[in-house]
Amino acid sequence: MLNHIHPWRSLLRKSLNLCPITPLVFTKHSASAAKLHDESADACIRDYAGHQILIGLGNFGASKFLSGHHFRTIASVLNPHQVDQILLSLEVDNSDSALVFFDLFRNEYEFRHSRVSFFIVSHVFARKGQFKESRRVLEQMVEEEGSGSAASLCELLCNSFRDWDLNNAVWDMLALAYSRSEMVHDALFVLAKMKVLHLQVSIATYNSLLYNLRHTDMMWDIYDEIKGNGIQQNKYTNPILMDGLCWQSELQDAVTFLRETKGKEFGPSVVSVNALISGFCKMGSVDVAKSFFCMMLKYGLLPDVYSYNIPLHLLCVACSMEEALEFTNDMEKHGVEPDTVTYNILVNGFRILCLMSGAWKVVQTMLLNGLNPDLVTYTILICGHCQMGNIEETFKLKEKMLSQGLKLNIVTYTVLLSSLCKSGRIHEAVLLFHEMEYIGLKLDLLTYSVLIHCLCKLGAVGVAILLYEDMCSNRIYPNSFVCSAIISGLCEKGAISEARMYFDSLTKSDVAEEIVLYNIMIDRYAKLGNIGEAVQLYKQIIEKGISPTIVTFNSLIYGFCKKRKLAEAAQLLDTIKLYGLVPTSVTYTTLMNGYCEEGDMHGMFCMLHEMKAKSIEPTQITYTVVVKALCKKGRLHESVRLLNDMYAEGLFPDQITYNTVIQCFCKAHDLQKAFQLHDQMLQHSLQPSPVTYNVLINGLCVYGNLKVADRLLVTLQGQRIRLTKVAYTTIIKAHCAKGDVHNALVFFHQMVERGFEVSIRDYSSVINRLCKRNLIAEAKFFFCMMLAHGISPDQDICLVMLNAFHRSGDPISASEIFAMMIKCG
Repeated sequence: MLNHIHPWRSLLRKSLNLCPITPLVFTKHSASAAKLHDESADACIRDYAGHQILIGLGNFGASKFLSGHHFRTIASVLNPHQVDQILLSLEVDNSDSALVFFDLFRNEYEFRHSRVSFFIVSHVFARKGQFKESRRVLEQMVEEEGSGSAASLCELLCNSFRDWDLNNAVWDMLALAYSRSEMVHDALFVLAKMKVLHLQVSIATYNSLLYNLRHTDMMWDIYDEIKGNGIQQNKYTNPILMDGLCWQSELQDAVTFLRETKGKEFGPSVVSVNALISGFCKMGSVDVAKSFFCMMLKYGLLPDVYSYNIPLHLLCVACSMEEALEFTNDMEKHGVEPDTVTYNILVNGFRILCLMSGAWKVVQTMLLNGLNPDLVTYTILICGHCQMGNIEETFKLKEKMLSQGLKLNIVTYTVLLSSLCKSGRIHEAVLLFHEMEYIGLKLDLLTYSVLIHCLCKLGAVGVAILLYEDMCSNRIYPNSFVCSAIISGLCEKGAISEARMYFDSLTKSDVAEEIVLYNIMIDRYAKLGNIGEAVQLYKQIIEKGISPTIVTFNSLIYGFCKKRKLAEAAQLLDTIKLYGLVPTSVTYTTLMNGYCEEGDMHGMFCMLHEMKAKSIEPTQITYTVVVKALCKKGRLHESVRLLNDMYAEGLFPDQITYNTVIQCFCKAHDLQKAFQLHDQMLQHSLQPSPVTYNVLINGLCVYGNLKVADRLLVTLQGQRIRLTKVAYTTIIKAHCAKGDVHNALVFFHQMVERGFEVSIRDYSSVINRLCKRNLIAEAKFFFCMMLAHGISPDQDICLVMLNAFHRSGDPISASEIFAMMIKCG
């Protein structure tokens, strides 16, 4: 132990006499660095802790000293400037220690090194010929410094490291680091400085820039610079150019360029031709893409599996599975074995067609050929079963994946989450979401969006808002999709003031600049009849310079029509044109409905003619509005002709359209025509809705024959036609009004037996009608039945019964009712 302490003491005594290093201005190469090292007595530093580290490294070596407790104690007091001085002192004679020291401080102590330290270490790696490591260090620095840092880094490199060995290589790798980090403008800045300093750029750096700029015309500037500077191209240069031309859809130029490279050192390659195949496939020209296989053979090239996978993918996406399978067979005939990607493409093709049996056959073939399904395969299969609503099968696949040691990624989990949400299984979706958190998956915006949207749609807005807050706390910032889901959810729950408060809070962020959020609020205010608030938000849009959409104007038109301000609504048609927008069928239909509600047939038909004149096709809803208007005016036969015209124009009236006309014929006492229209619905394979039968039963009860109404209801019950409670209450009230208590009671019991919830209102309507006909005993029977069903009477029904008992001279029953009224308050 004393032997170890003694050298330390003597060295520490010497260290007290060491002079401080001058400020960091490094205008030296390795020789001058050595000279400075000698002159400053082993790179003396002004700080005592720094001296100890240098002495410890010199005596005990990096591995032993840096892992010791003494180093950990003194390391905590170092600042970036002191670390720079230590690395400078080590970089010549003890460069290995410099590298270990740098990495240890960064990785274990999470120390943020200065730019100077990064450049020192990158030079050390370069001097050792470890250029990959040198570039790694520079990439770390560039990531920390961020975009726009090139100017200051170049200034430091130029002023402080100008004469260092391999400085040209470090400059070049700095440009490459920026390019690989997709900071292209910074990379170009470094290249410009290198040009001024007469430093040479490597082909690797040029290729990286070519790749990043391949979508732009600047690609050619880089290529011209390569040729102008006489830089020797490599095998990657031409394929990158080919890929760029194909990305820019300059396919003919790409073909010409490929032909021009024939006979040169780096002539046509499989990669270059694959770029062409990919380019033509993206344009949808699969036959042209397949023709390049002949060109490959002509150039003495053999297509690889990627060559086949490109057109195969297009065929599968285009649902040409028969051709895709033939192409796969051709691939195998030419000695190219399908890989996992090939099989995944085929599985996805069958998935698109919802042919999951075909997808599983591909998986079987895959297994027979010695390939195992991977994460992508299972994700595609899960997607397919989700599409078909087979949730149970998707979770079986999930368990199978886990049993095979495959870890589900965020994509797979999000697909499962989405399928649960779409099927309304919200509790299971929330559990799955928590499972994702538990296993440590990094949840993204899409995952949160899926669940938040589902919660809002199902009315669980409170839970959605909690999830939204959790998302924001995790620094995942919402987009308009998430925000619109919450606003819509609040609006649907009738919490318009809360929705507006949330919307106003978004105005402080860029999200509120999205027109979709304004459209939701404007639409909700319009539907509530609050056109003033809707107009105020519209003015806010204009003031902010946000372009309104046709949806914005359609909502405003609806709002004005609802408030019966048709002149203002119609004026918006001119405003729509000013914004270069085109009115839609919704625009005109809304206006037509406004005129219809006002009984202005002329205005409505003017809108219809203008709509057709502008080649905007009327929809089924448009014609329903016209039918309604004609019916209101009693022009029933014209409305029937219009129904027939709709079929002639390829439009199909729905139940609402028919119900409108049927109801008008019932009111006109033309029940025969009403039933003819019902039969016409069936002839056109349109199933009458419960409302249709409500209208017909009501028509028979009020304007026709009650016995026919009874037979109709019994017939519908026998045919298992879905009926609503209205059908029963209508016929019950009709029998009560006629004094037929027996049938009223029969249908009342049927209503209860079919599970309809019977309310006090249903009993009141029966009791009222019975009392009016002085059927007091029968009214009393229904009153007692109401009490037996646990329904407490209200004041109105008690007064009706009390008056009825007084009229019939039944004081005892009147007293009982009176007592009940007092008891119930």
